[in-house]
Amino acid sequence: MTNAPHILVIDDEPQIQRAIRTILTEKGFKVTTASRGEDGLTLAAANEPDIVILDLGLPDMDGVEVCTRLREWTQCPIIILSVRDSERDKVAALDKGADDYLTKPFGIEELLARVRVALRHSMNSHGTRGRVIHAGAITIDLAWHIVKRGDEEVKLTATEYKLLAYLAANHGRVLTHQSILTHVWDPADANHIEYLRVYMRQLRKKLEADPERPQYILTEPGIGYRFIADE
Repeated sequence: MTNAPHILVIDDEPQIQRAIRTILTEKGFKVTTASRGEDGLTLAAANEPDIVILDLGLPDMDGVEVCTRLREWTQCPIIILSVRDSERDKVAALDKGADDYLTKPFGIEELLARVRVALRHSMNSHGTRGRVIHAGAITIDLAWHIVKRGDEEVKLTATEYKLLAYLAANHGRVLTHQSILTHVWDPADANHIEYLRVYMRQLRKKLEADPERPQYILTEPGIGYRFIADE
């Protein structure tokens, strides 16, 4: 049982939690539950589950935001389980990183089938990209949103952190201006390259030993930026 696949259920409906826990436990899965988005994110970071089953209507944040934050550091399959059945809701969740979408009320056998598919994907992807990124003296914990330079925590604004997390999660890759702006800001801001210049300068001041000669946040002239992490 200790090696049983671990499924995290984030849903604020007690009856749904109980039903899913009973069903999955009987099938040999280890099940952890959370009723709020922040609690679910904390449990995901602490336990690194094999699959997340996620409701969209949580009391403290929208499930799409939970999905977005999970995708900053993990590739584990996310199954959305929601009463929302519009095409717009489904597309929004899938675009933010969900792998599957099941509408309530749901059939037990269909849920189990989707869990089996998700588990196969989880085994193939090995779960995470690497939650903690090291770059020289810099440490970035993508799950806990903690950035350190040496032993000192670096205080970043929400936008600075989101920008750094996107670069670090894709370290080694050249990211275009448009892809960064679309991910960190909004598709409507994809041409506002001046945003990047301002925020990259701020990040380098906080992270680089010599911001004029950066070692970790590199400019790719005419294209975008690249984050260099340790091997």
